[in-house]
Amino acid sequence: MTETLTYQTGTFTTDHASKYLQQLCKHFAHKIEVEYDPSSARMALPTGPATLAADGDRLTARISGADDAALDRARHIIDDHLKRFAHRENFEAMDWKAA
Repeated sequence: MTETLTYQTGTFTTDHASKYLQQLCKHFAHKIEVEYDPSSARMALPTGPATLAADGDRLTARISGADDAALDRARHIIDDHLKRFAHRENFEAMDWKAA
């Protein structure tokens, strides 16, 4: 039986999109499978696959989960880590939307 995943996309406008993408990936690589370069990434979050893209001044995350609780957890994982890395920009949360 194949699990159906739901997706959400988050965006963060910043001059440091590539820097934050790489910081997130280097941090997560200690615990999960991660593939990345300066402009894109694929991560095996515990909630489901996620991708990141750095395009100019925009960092975009596409997360997946089996249900709302999984999506909440995935959003929290991304937002919580970005709060640490982007604290100088007073980052609170990505702008999340259903994909």
